[in-house]
Amino acid sequence: MAPLPRSLKPMKAVLGDGLPHDDPDDPQWTYELKWDGMRALAYVDPGADPPVRLESSNQRDVTASFPELATLVDATGGRPAVFDGEVVAFADGRPSFGRLQQRMHLTGAAEVALRRAEVPVLYEVFDLLHFDGHDTTPLPYEDRRRLLASLLEDAADAAGDRRCWALSEAHDDGADLFAAARANHLEGVMAKRRASPYEPGKRSPNWRKVKVRWEQELVVGGWLAGEGNRAGHLGALLVGYHDPDAPGRPLRYAGRVGTGFTEAELRRLAALLDERATEACPFDPPPPLPRPAARATHWVRPDLVVQVSFGEWTSDGILRHPAYLGQREDKAAAEVVRELPS
Repeated sequence: MAPLPRSLKPMKAVLGDGLPHDDPDDPQWTYELKWDGMRALAYVDPGADPPVRLESSNQRDVTASFPELATLVDATGGRPAVFDGEVVAFADGRPSFGRLQQRMHLTGAAEVALRRAEVPVLYEVFDLLHFDGHDTTPLPYEDRRRLLASLLEDAADAAGDRRCWALSEAHDDGADLFAAARANHLEGVMAKRRASPYEPGKRSPNWRKVKVRWEQELVVGGWLAGEGNRAGHLGALLVGYHDPDAPGRPLRYAGRVGTGFTEAELRRLAALLDERATEACPFDPPPPLPRPAARATHWVRPDLVVQVSFGEWTSDGILRHPAYLGQREDKAAAEVVRELPS
């Protein structure tokens, strides 16, 4: 019998350029949605106080932030267990990290209770690391998954309306799941090797995350000086889009793009930006840049168009995880509007 561990670091995935090439006659991989939430391990010990303890991926105790997940004790039939999963909040039927942020940093009981009513969460469980005195991490993923599914499915009916957890669904067809993720504007797909053990604290190629990426053209309205090797030079572009529903089609700020550049492209862009230098901020309203960034901000005439890839739009209209793809010379800056849904 193995004692219930006190603290584990979760296994992490590598970033994949695409889905793994699986043999349809002998599939080596299974697939799940990539939940846009907060990773958390749940330590369930019915004899402890509290009986359910939640720990973030950096091993911070977040139990107080999500008191409703104490119902996980119903999932184990009175036996100790460690689950791996994602705490998720939803907006318009889709996982929303921005909405979850209204909960994840709260610890005061009164404030948590208020936000809990406004922003309910669901714990999407996708792995089982320990159960009833047994260390399950050496087991193949498909065996851990089978045990987890049996455990949670048996407990679901008994928990009823108190249940704030769910089994993250697994799929055999990664291509279909990825297409569904793209169609529904979700973050992406996780591919997991069926025969792989759970490797605590390791970033393993046995798990791969394949993200949905969006692209669109945006207008450059300024730039920030870089740091380190890029000190005094271009660090990030400040980009935006025209709002066709507002008088005068003002340029709305959409965020900063600081990755995706080659050294040659940085030099080429620097020359183009110098030609367009201006004292006036072209964004309406001006972007809420932090003070150090504000001191190193340079505004430009907004007629340079670039192509940018990104993960999603946040609820306040800012690009998440943007990357520079190149300059667009086939599009007039005045025609650039926000194209993709939030």
